[in-house]
Amino acid sequence: MKLKYFFRKILLKLGKIRNEFFVLSYRDCKSHQKSTGRIKANLQLFADNGDKTEKATPRKRSKAREEGQVLQSREMNSAIVLLSAFVTLRIFGQHMYEEILKCFKVAITLYPTKDGLFTIDGLLDVYSETLLTFFKIAAPVLLVVLIAGVVSSYAQVGFLFTTKTLAMKLNRINPLQGFKRIFSPKSLVELLKSIIKIAIVIYIGYAYIKGEARNVLNMMDVDVISIASFLGSTITNAAIRMCMALLVIGVADYGYQWWEYEKSLRMSKQEIKEENKEVEGNPEIKSKIRQKQRQMSMRRMLQDIPKADVVITNPTHYAVAVKYDPEKADAPIVVAKGQDYIALRIKEIAKENRVEIVENKPLARTLYSTVEIGGKIPPELYQAVAEVLAFVYSLKEKIRK
Repeated sequence: MKLKYFFRKILLKLGKIRNEFFVLSYRDCKSHQKSTGRIKANLQLFADNGDKTEKATPRKRSKAREEGQVLQSREMNSAIVLLSAFVTLRIFGQHMYEEILKCFKVAITLYPTKDGLFTIDGLLDVYSETLLTFFKIAAPVLLVVLIAGVVSSYAQVGFLFTTKTLAMKLNRINPLQGFKRIFSPKSLVELLKSIIKIAIVIYIGYAYIKGEARNVLNMMDVDVISIASFLGSTITNAAIRMCMALLVIGVADYGYQWWEYEKSLRMSKQEIKEENKEVEGNPEIKSKIRQKQRQMSMRRMLQDIPKADVVITNPTHYAVAVKYDPEKADAPIVVAKGQDYIALRIKEIAKENRVEIVENKPLARTLYSTVEIGGKIPPELYQAVAEVLAFVYSLKEKIRK
């Protein structure tokens, strides 16, 4: 028995079986073995319960979203934010440079002095001017970065507010669990991705700067401002190319995250069966389904009223719309019927579409109680309905003449 449980522990470690495969405790197995000489086993436990081969249902996806488990690539978010920041620097770089020069001029020339020394008022003026310049420079970049981050996250996740991700989980502070997460296959994949990403980005930046380095030799007689402008432009262009590489990596990472996300949401056939039982057995969901079906049926019924030949009324409590098309059916068909408010609505639609309304109390009640929507008129009512239709056809003929 000790050997059996040793193998059980190994199999659990390898993820080949689930805990529910072992429903018998050690004491149960031992007692059963003493009485029968054999170990009791439930063969149903070895059925295909644990293989998650089915796609997640909409309900499973909704629950995962509520718990904060969504598809998102941080690599793509970072790439978009960084790329937008450096593109903004490239566009507004000249303006920022001019603002910085202006700030230096203010710091050097505009503060009042007393015996060649700084004064408190002068320092305050320089401080306020410097702070204002900083906001002028940083505001466009910060605004673009904020918008890019929000748009990138919204495009991937949509609007989502949940507090479940903030809830404290004991396994997060468990050292053993933390050690397992560090050396898990997922962590190794993330480490490999980071190494590849850093290598690609550094290579692209190095290759671009190396290509521009030859221009430095042609700037021996150039003033300092031009050199600074050249260096700033070179660094910015290199950063933009590096961010574009990050964006390509982010797209690839998004595809990988999508694969991981779909894999994590997969369900076993047993889980799908249990979910179907849970959903179908929920009275609230059943009620909502029936309500939705009634609404759809009502909508279709009201849409068919303009096609009717006549509406037979009680006149206040019942209304039944009848249509006769010899090419499609051998008897008139009830296309709509209703009581009280619905009857009133049927008559309103009939008036709007110039469908004749005929008052016949016994016929309206009989049709309402015996014929379903879409059903044919029973033979015992042929004569009564034929008289109404004949009256309607003759009335339409008079109107044409």
